[in-house]
Amino acid sequence: MSEAIKLGFAPFSTPEKGVLVVFADDALQFGPQTRAVLKATGDLIARAAESEGFKGKLGTALEIVHPAALPLARLVVLGVGKPEELKPRDYVRIGGIAAGKLGGATREATIFCEFPRGPLKPDQAADIGLGVRLRSYRFDRYKTKRKDDEEHNPNGKVTLATRDVAAARKAARVREAVAAGVSLARDLVNEPPNVLFPEEFARRALGLRKVGLTVEVLDAKAMRKLGMNALLGVAQGSQHEARLVVMRWNGGRRGAPPVAFVGKGVTFDTGGISIKPATSMEDMKGDMAGAACVTGLMQTLAARQARVNAVGVIGLVENMPDGNAQRPGDIVTSMSGQTIEIINTDAEGRLVLADALWYTKERFKPQFMIDLATLTGAIIVSLGHEYAGMFSNNDTLADRLSLIGEATNEKVWRMPLGPEYDKLIDSKVADMKNTGGRMGGAITAAQFLQRFVGDTPWAHLDIAGTGFASPQSDVNRSWASGWGVRLLDALVAEYYER
Repeated sequence: MSEAIKLGFAPFSTPEKGVLVVFADDALQFGPQTRAVLKATGDLIARAAESEGFKGKLGTALEIVHPAALPLARLVVLGVGKPEELKPRDYVRIGGIAAGKLGGATREATIFCEFPRGPLKPDQAADIGLGVRLRSYRFDRYKTKRKDDEEHNPNGKVTLATRDVAAARKAARVREAVAAGVSLARDLVNEPPNVLFPEEFARRALGLRKVGLTVEVLDAKAMRKLGMNALLGVAQGSQHEARLVVMRWNGGRRGAPPVAFVGKGVTFDTGGISIKPATSMEDMKGDMAGAACVTGLMQTLAARQARVNAVGVIGLVENMPDGNAQRPGDIVTSMSGQTIEIINTDAEGRLVLADALWYTKERFKPQFMIDLATLTGAIIVSLGHEYAGMFSNNDTLADRLSLIGEATNEKVWRMPLGPEYDKLIDSKVADMKNTGGRMGGAITAAQFLQRFVGDTPWAHLDIAGTGFASPQSDVNRSWASGWGVRLLDALVAEYYER
């Protein structure tokens, strides 16, 4: 990843160089601090706005190069529409839009955190800073040359001018932890599969001990002893051994049951013997986006000292088609003791999650379990790239995820579960089969997972449409989105911290 942009807070004052970003509403009104700075430009902004047709609509911008009477390279007027109609999530978006207007050549910029009614609250200013950080992410580790027209300058400094600098800095510390967690998740998903295989992913997870996590790594021998034959069956065609990583954060009351997050970590998915078409197979390096999210989330919880006990479990495998690979028709016995007939080796993620969920349930007795997986193409057919599919056995947990999804703009849409769908994965020769066919494919995948959670409150998030290759947004210009870190961190903060 590119070095994080330097972000700071300072009182309002006229910047002496660089780029100045200010905000205007749909009546082209400015806040008092902004008006004081812009007074020297006379009617320049009004004339430029009329010439460009700029009306202050949310997300639109008016750019003036070397504005008269100001010692600036550029002045950017960013529209915020009707400020009274903005939702909390919009401030993060506005920060991302502002960052996108800074330009790759910019080494210094100032953003006035003020709307026409006055300075923003510390949390709102910090959210704008979060948007700047998220938009500034770039994965360029393997580039030997950088294009001059790229909008990101890793050596740039952005100062957020605000009224209450101390309070904004305090609020920003939490956002910094969140941004770092999202960046870690994006880094992991963006890494090439010849670099990030199961053992390497586990090694990087061990590095999170430095932020205070307790991290354990189970190798294939340990998993075999536990009976994790569903997970191990996926990995048996690869030269890279499977790993199960357990990350724990103990920030809550001693002995209180943890909240638990489980991630699918298929570091590359060929489909196995049921091999995928060659077209776009390179995207299958991202089939571990669920595990990446859990890893980024656990780092965030530790970095911001969350007052909760949390556990993150990720199953790491590579699904390859060598002579030892799992075959369609094989029957494996999962850690739960339930047997699974393999119909399609490309329905492998649910096999990984089956053992990981059961292990988490049995060992940690959590308050709830949420699993994340790039599980099915069927969910993309259903929901496109805007929502993740959510399946749950618990209305309270599902409702909370829906509300937090709207607040963070990492949105989920609840999908059905039911005995009618469950029948589709019954097998004639085993307890179940690993796919119920094309019809309702995302639902039958969730029904499969439900057989491994017992009575534990549980939600399954199918992030195949949101974890990677999703449409770029105002806060992300990366192939990997880091989707889910902000959603789940906000869920914990709102409902589960003591």
